[in-house]
Amino acid sequence: MAEVEIGMGKSGRRAYGFDDIAIVPSRRTRDPEDVDISWEIDAFRFELPLMGSAMDGVISPATAIEMGRLGGVGVLNLEGLWTRYEDPEPLFEEIAELPTDKATARMQQMYSEPIKLELVGQRIREIKDAGVVSCASVTPQRTAALASEIVDAELDLLVIQGTVVSAEHVSKTVEPLNLKKFVREIDIPVIVGGCASYQAALHLMRTGAAGVLVGVGPGHACTTRGVLGIGVPQATAIADAKSARMRHLDETGVYCQVIADGGMGTGGDIAKAIVCGADAVMIGSPLATAAEAPGRGYHWGMATFHPTLPRGARVKTTTRGTLEEILVGPAHENDGRMNLFGALRTSMATCGYETVKEFQKAEVMVAPALMTEGKNLQKSQGVGMGH
Repeated sequence: MAEVEIGMGKSGRRAYGFDDIAIVPSRRTRDPEDVDISWEIDAFRFELPLMGSAMDGVISPATAIEMGRLGGVGVLNLEGLWTRYEDPEPLFEEIAELPTDKATARMQQMYSEPIKLELVGQRIREIKDAGVVSCASVTPQRTAALASEIVDAELDLLVIQGTVVSAEHVSKTVEPLNLKKFVREIDIPVIVGGCASYQAALHLMRTGAAGVLVGVGPGHACTTRGVLGIGVPQATAIADAKSARMRHLDETGVYCQVIADGGMGTGGDIAKAIVCGADAVMIGSPLATAAEAPGRGYHWGMATFHPTLPRGARVKTTTRGTLEEILVGPAHENDGRMNLFGALRTSMATCGYETVKEFQKAEVMVAPALMTEGKNLQKSQGVGMGH
């Protein structure tokens, strides 16, 4: 692939985000009612190709249950406030009232409270008892320590998640998690990530993971790209992971799910993620706008509360509607931020594709003018695509 010369002795590939590309309609169209947007991973089938991001301001046991009822799956952060405090609701109220210059420091104090192992199993069982698929997230550093409680509580899906997760972590001070050994020995399907390159995705797939999360720093609350200077725009990162999935399938006969994690705010973004190669998406910020979201109009990333180097910000959002309205409608706004999966269904129908896997074959174009062409009135008035 052609590279651009950055300077003498240094060159790099051109990478693209969702705003840089457009989906090209084909010669065929369909009725939206005839489109199937369901998603399967391991033994589980979901009506929506959706994972709710493991952010405390987005996923509580209650919102995870509601997401399951609506056809997706919510990922509970097992290292968050829900496993550090018996009743974290007063803390969420305090976080929502903190002035901007005090928020991160106070949240670091809140998250310094030790994780209570009994709460890990209790939260998982709350979700399972509601009759929906239970899914929860841990970082590689705490995976082994929490594994016993996770297994005992009979979690359905486990996510091992960090800013960047590699199949080969090297440390001179501690014994790192042997990801391949852990994934193959635990009797729970495991999703791992994030990653943002072909090689990293391929190596994570070779651990035996059921799925990989693709995305380093694209989230609305994430500051990793500014703090650490790392990341790859999502359209390119997903396409590279799709290529890794094809090679892994050729090598093993096993299909590993690619899950786009972050950077999507509208139904159009979700559609583009699928076309680039994602089987499903993980979103957080759009769900933070739900009336049921525990963050009370705020959300923050998993790394915001890091004791020495926060890589996220507490972000304020606007409450737009119920979780159901945001995911499956009806939409009361015309900016693409409501009825996200109705938009996906309509995008697929408009382009003539019947299933998510078929939609991955759709043509795309590099389209820098896509978001601005002919939109001067909307932008000047702050409506529609002018937000």
